[in-house]
Amino acid sequence: MFDVLIIGGGAAGMSCALVLGSAKKQVFAADKHIGIILHQKTSHLQNALFNNVLGVTPGTTGADILVSGKEQLHTLYPHVDCIEHEKVQTIAKTTDGFSVITNKATYISKLVVVAVGYTNLLTISGLEPYIKSHPRAKTEKERIWLQNDNHLIEDGLYVAGTLAGWRSQFAIASGSGAHVATDILTLWNNGEHVKVHDKV
Repeated sequence: MFDVLIIGGGAAGMSCALVLGSAKKQVFAADKHIGIILHQKTSHLQNALFNNVLGVTPGTTGADILVSGKEQLHTLYPHVDCIEHEKVQTIAKTTDGFSVITNKATYISKLVVVAVGYTNLLTISGLEPYIKSHPRAKTEKERIWLQNDNHLIEDGLYVAGTLAGWRSQFAIASGSGAHVATDILTLWNNGEHVKVHDKV
C-alpha cells in the first residue's frame, strides 16, 4: 500500500516526488510510503533543449534531465520507490484509495498523482470522464487536460503539469508538480500549510 503513487517521470512527476521525498524529516511524513512510476518514453523532455530556465545550465537537454532527475531521486531520497519499465494501463477507485494497474503489476495507493503528457493519445483507462480539450494549447494540436479544481480531479486523485491544464514550459510543469506535493504534505499535516526548504 502506497500513501501516494505518482504516475509519470517527466518534469511534473519528478518534481512532485522530490518535494515529497524531501519531507521525510517531518513527523507527519516520516512513515509515508511514496512511489513514482518513472515512465519516460513519451515525455516531451526527450527532445527538449533548455536555454531559458533559471538555474539550469544553458544547453542542457531534456534527455539529460530525465537521467539526472532519476539519479537525484535515488541519491537524495532512496526511500521513494522508483518503479521503472512499467506503463500504467488502468486507474480504478477502491475502498482504500486507488488501484493502479500497469503492464506488469498492480499497486494500491491512498492518493494518486497523474503527471503524464497532454497528448490526446492518453491510454489510461479510468480517466475518460475527466478528459477535456486543453484550455491553453492551440486547438489544432488536439491537446487534452484532465478537468480539475486546483490540481484535484476528485478526492485523492491529483493531476500535475501540462495535463492539469498548464502551458508546456519546463518551469511551469515543475512548479505544478511541487504545488501538488505541498498540497499532499498539507493534507498529511492535518490541513496546516506546508512548504519544504533546505537551508545552508
